[in-house]
Amino acid sequence: MSVLHNRVSQAELKKRLYEETEYRITVSFYQYFFIENTQAFRDDLYKGLSALNVFGRIYIATEGINAQISVPESNFDAFKKFLFQYPSLDGIRLNKAVDNDGKSFWVLKIKIREKIVADGIVDPSFNMAKKGKYVNASEFNHLTTDPNTLIVDMRNHYEYEVGHFENAIEVPSDTFREQLPMAANMLQDQKDKNIIMYCTGGIRCEKASAYMLHRGFKNVFHLEGGIIHYANNVKEENLLNKFHGKNFVFDDRLGERITDEIISKCHQCSSKSDTHTNCKNEGCHLLFIQCEACADKYEGCCSEECHRIINLPEEEQKLLRKGIDKGQMVFNKSKQRLRPRL
Repeated sequence: MSVLHNRVSQAELKKRLYEETEYRITVSFYQYFFIENTQAFRDDLYKGLSALNVFGRIYIATEGINAQISVPESNFDAFKKFLFQYPSLDGIRLNKAVDNDGKSFWVLKIKIREKIVADGIVDPSFNMAKKGKYVNASEFNHLTTDPNTLIVDMRNHYEYEVGHFENAIEVPSDTFREQLPMAANMLQDQKDKNIIMYCTGGIRCEKASAYMLHRGFKNVFHLEGGIIHYANNVKEENLLNKFHGKNFVFDDRLGERITDEIISKCHQCSSKSDTHTNCKNEGCHLLFIQCEACADKYEGCCSEECHRIINLPEEEQKLLRKGIDKGQMVFNKSKQRLRPRL
């Protein structure tokens, strides 16, 4: 019987990744389509991708698939052939990472979820088939010159902080499920304007465009393939790049540079920085922005308290961590402080 999950320790897998000599291509893709038997689809996908030495994180739901993966370069054509054998995935857009060192993932995880992106929508009349119009990079640039156009960032506040499009409206939320009604309420009196939604790779803004139409907005668009596809297109087509800064990504890189601009600040000393990191105190693990000087001073920790803790004996650290529910540990600039830790 095939093993359909990983049995090797994370530390060992990461070590093996960094010992690899072959270049890996980091790719993201998604598709909204009906999957009747999610378990069977998940298991078939796991077997096929494992055989090709694919790493990454994939979510499966009855509404479709959401994937961020890395593929050995020599297996990339075989990977596409395997993926495109599924009729609903044949020829789908594969977003190649803009700034990639090939070390984004070190294990393959495929999980079944209720939805491929948690949206909080419970209205049975909501229909993903009624979504906004795609715009490509050239169309996006042209449409954004119209004063009747609003650009809406459908990512979390910490993603927007390090990089965003010119004149983009931030919906300052921690989660997508919070953001959808917030965006609709913020723009309630501007329903007749052109609304362009965008996100990292397209999956959130596509659903957001359908939600805005559901809420009565008229002219709704979404950026095809998100920031990743846009960045690749402006390079290929020699277009004006209207994105500034860094694109946050949900893998071990925590970001890919789109332009050389640094538009955010270190959360500890306020010097220019756009490097996200997780606090080295395992009882905290807060996601925050830290410059090189503060990383050195605090040994990768978010505070003096966490710095003190990581220098305690491991047994004492384990006792302090015991029973702690860290929840969603993200620096929230709207509160102007780090969230409580230990």
